[in-house]
Amino acid sequence: MFGKIVKGVAITLLAAVLLYLVGLIYIRGNPLWAVSFLALLVFTFYIFLAPRAYNYRYLFPGLAGIAIFVVFPLLYTVQIGFTNYSAVNLLSFDRAKKYLLDETVRKEGSGMHFSLYQDNEEYWLVLQPMQNEDDETTAEQADIDSNKQSFITSRIKLLTATLKQPLDAVLQKNDTKQTNEPLPISRIIKLRQALSNIKVRLPDGEILSYAGIREFAFMQSVYTEGPENSLNKRATGETIKPNFDTGFFETTAGARLSPGFKVGIGINNYIRMATDPEFRRPFFYIFIWTVVFAGLTVFFTLAVGFTLAVILNWPSLRFSTMYRTLLFLPYAVPGFISILIFKGLFNANFGEINIILNALFGIKPQWFADATLAKIMILIVNTWLGYPYIMILCMGFIKAIPYDLYEASAIAGAGPLTNFFKITLPLTIKPLMPLLIASFAFNFNNFVLISLLTTGRPDFLNTHVPAGTTDILVSYTYRIAFEDSGQNFGLAAAISTVIFVMVALLSILNLKLTRVNQQESR
Repeated sequence: MFGKIVKGVAITLLAAVLLYLVGLIYIRGNPLWAVSFLALLVFTFYIFLAPRAYNYRYLFPGLAGIAIFVVFPLLYTVQIGFTNYSAVNLLSFDRAKKYLLDETVRKEGSGMHFSLYQDNEEYWLVLQPMQNEDDETTAEQADIDSNKQSFITSRIKLLTATLKQPLDAVLQKNDTKQTNEPLPISRIIKLRQALSNIKVRLPDGEILSYAGIREFAFMQSVYTEGPENSLNKRATGETIKPNFDTGFFETTAGARLSPGFKVGIGINNYIRMATDPEFRRPFFYIFIWTVVFAGLTVFFTLAVGFTLAVILNWPSLRFSTMYRTLLFLPYAVPGFISILIFKGLFNANFGEINIILNALFGIKPQWFADATLAKIMILIVNTWLGYPYIMILCMGFIKAIPYDLYEASAIAGAGPLTNFFKITLPLTIKPLMPLLIASFAFNFNNFVLISLLTTGRPDFLNTHVPAGTTDILVSYTYRIAFEDSGQNFGLAAAISTVIFVMVALLSILNLKLTRVNQQESR
């Protein structure tokens, strides 16, 4: 009984805390997230508390993990692919509009020099009119005139004060002249962040803002809000309207204001992938290279791994355990370390590979500058990294082949090559095929290798989007989304969606082949 009471209290407290979090999410302006979180909570409590759902509580953590970490990112990526989300269209419409309305410009001739004084933790400002350079009055007379019009603010704790209202300034009287020295320019520079939060209201109601190391000035907004979400430019009276097709505020002449805002653009990203020549040309070559890279990697790793597995299964081979251990070592070393080591080995000037080639043949290939050599280098490194996995798999499959077949073949007078092509290869390749397809899919998205070894370079010339000759689709997507100046998250999401569809098709093919093999084995 006591245990049930404790359990009930704990569940009630947990539910109250989670509902409080839902309320916070809603108050922060995310009603959709709040509803989704609430629905997840209700479903979770039902699964773990209702007797009818007892059998599902063991599946629920896995299903919830798939929904949160697989399905949701996938749907979110697909959704971004239908928008213009990018570095210049980063904000929502309301935030972009507020940014433009908050933009200010200094009113001409409104500046005042200021001096900053300190007494322990308190600071105060003294503002004086700026002197005209063409004024022929003496400096001493100018000081006297400016002192008659100087203003002084009340004292504040500059570093800790929260200023919601402008700081009032009054005309400084002769008997309140400052007795201590103003802070030097070096101290003012250190305090400029705190000074930028200060606004000073003069006796005539004019409000001055921090405008420079030694100046406060009247700052007026560049735009005012107009009807139907439009903006009016204060200086010219021009009306600027939002364009919800492009995601920018645009003038009547078509000039765009930055920052833009995020809008839905339908399938335009996918149309651009298919029709824009500046995008299509590198995309086409990168797609072809991605398929070739993944295919050749599987072929070379299979050729090397299979051959070594056959050799290591030769009964007469001595020290086979030592050879197997040594050949497995590349798989035991972390991949990113091996890639960086190979990057040093292939260095054109200081790499050991070019030193040996130069000594033997008098050549120093430019592995990172020539596109063809760079691709060959990538295939060499990836084959080195991938053949131990294939070798281990093949050794297991070869071990499963009945040795009677080889004995019967030997009685029939067959040689090693006949045994290989008639027995070993046919009986190994079928169970190996789904794994080879999985390897193809893995290398189709082998971002780490490309990123660490060549970063996609050398680049294509005369392209508007960042693209390299050794880029594969996933590294190409990464560069569009996060590198260079053209960060286009919407376009990158569209490419990611295409990659996902391709990999999904490969997975379906893999599953079908697996089922065929299972049916044949029965």
